[in-house]
Amino acid sequence: MSEPASISSGIASRYATAVFELAKEDKSVAKIESDLDALDAALTDSADFRDLIASPMYTREQQGNAITALSKKMDLTPVMTNVLGLMAQKRRLFVLPQLVATLRAQIAEDKGEVTADVVSAKALTKGQADKLAKTLKERVGKDVKINATVDESLIGGLIVKVGSKMIDTSIASKLNSLQNAMKEVG
Repeated sequence: MSEPASISSGIASRYATAVFELAKEDKSVAKIESDLDALDAALTDSADFRDLIASPMYTREQQGNAITALSKKMDLTPVMTNVLGLMAQKRRLFVLPQLVATLRAQIAEDKGEVTADVVSAKALTKGQADKLAKTLKERVGKDVKINATVDESLIGGLIVKVGSKMIDTSIASKLNSLQNAMKEVG
């Protein structure tokens, strides 16, 4: 891991731990999860929001005012609003994506959940996602939350990542394996 990435993850981890402990104290972990969904959506959908948190062109005051207004508009909890305000004041908003990921992981661990990243050629139906979650729960021994994405280049099949384990049943990887085997023969 590079040094700047290590520093960022360390900063994010400290803020995430503080938010998590405050949320557990207030019994507002579920509300914090909805805050994380809103922040994740904003990070994904808004280039302006990503620029606001990453650009050194904005002053602390400008970032703080923008974060306060956005927190109100997004209806974030007071805990999250205060933490984001503090991060703006300390010029630490750039770690917000890592904070969201770290806080999600802490909440999932506390609930006894594990997240499975699933990539499929076509969107999974509710029934398929439920069946996959049930199968993975039997294997892992914990509740499994499915984080599904679509990649049409897989042609068919799935790529499932749970923790450090990966299962690749995609047709694209099977074709690549076949191609490599044919190269070895000829």
